Amino acid sequence: MVVLNPTAGRGQGRRRRPELEQLLTNAAFRFNSLKINGLKTNAEESLIWNIVETTTALRATELAARAAVDGAMIVAAAGGDGTLNEVANGVVGTNALLGILPLGTGNDFARDLGLGTDLSASVEALCFGAPRPIDLGKCNERWFLNIAGCGFDAIVAQRVNHGFRFLRGTAAYIAAVAQSLIGLRAAEMRLTLDEETIEVRALMCSVCNTTCYGGGMKIAPDAKIDDGWFDICIISDAGRWEFLRTFPRVYKGTHTTHPKVRIIRARNVTIKSDRPLPLLIDGEVLGTTPVAFTLFPHALRIMAPAHGSLHPNPSA
Repeated sequence: MVVLNPTAGRGQGRRRRPELEQLLTNAAFRFNSLKINGLKTNAEESLIWNIVETTTALRATELAARAAVDGAMIVAAAGGDGTLNEVANGVVGTNALLGILPLGTGNDFARDLGLGTDLSASVEALCFGAPRPIDLGKCNERWFLNIAGCGFDAIVAQRVNHGFRFLRGTAAYIAAVAQSLIGLRAAEMRLTLDEETIEVRALMCSVCNTTCYGGGMKIAPDAKIDDGWFDICIISDAGRWEFLRTFPRVYKGTHTTHPKVRIIRARNVTIKSDRPLPLLIDGEVLGTTPVAFTLFPHALRIMAPAHGSLHPNPSA
């Protein structure tokens, strides 16, 4: 079952549906031909696919949960990281595998898998890949696959999601960063990271299960989706121009050597702040601080490329 968000990627989901249908048709023909030729190990398996569209917030979660209960072996999200998050929330705790078909603005989880924005390669992974267990984070009562956090990055995400109609991907995030710098303002944060408590005046705090967000920003370059840890990136108070000078380094992951950037690993994180800060979860802004995060190792299985590591170069 493919859960398609037609509005993902500034309407890319709707425009590319015929292409996706053709790729799935071709892959199903090849997959089912293996059975006819006696090359499949399980003679009972056949590949049959269907697409349903989601049109309202959280509808993808309902559709994914229903598909899993009805017996779908794979439930795939065709959209961006927000759509993927909704579908993951629908299949976690079931026997269904999660599939990834990147048609969104950032597609950062697909980048982390080495798929990038390659829809053809993603269909190959969906139909001929291998199941792989991954960690999930939980923020209050919501699961997330990629990155959550609060502060400046959430403000940027709000601008991307509600503006820049003619920009996609990295360009949209760069434009949103430039606009958000005008009101750049740090907050007093109290962070509890497992047994350690930190009080810091910070611009943002990102709780990372994967390496990148925002269309390829490698905010936590050493994060891995199956190592049982969050990588928490804390950016302390910095002036507007200092932030602007340092910002380009995030695309190579070299910002971590800056004295106002700190990376800490933990499994349980709580954040309190002197004022409510917008909360970012897999590219969507949902709620405000205070907030708590918990890491659940190997809580979900995904269909990943059959060959290679789960941790290729995320710029792929």
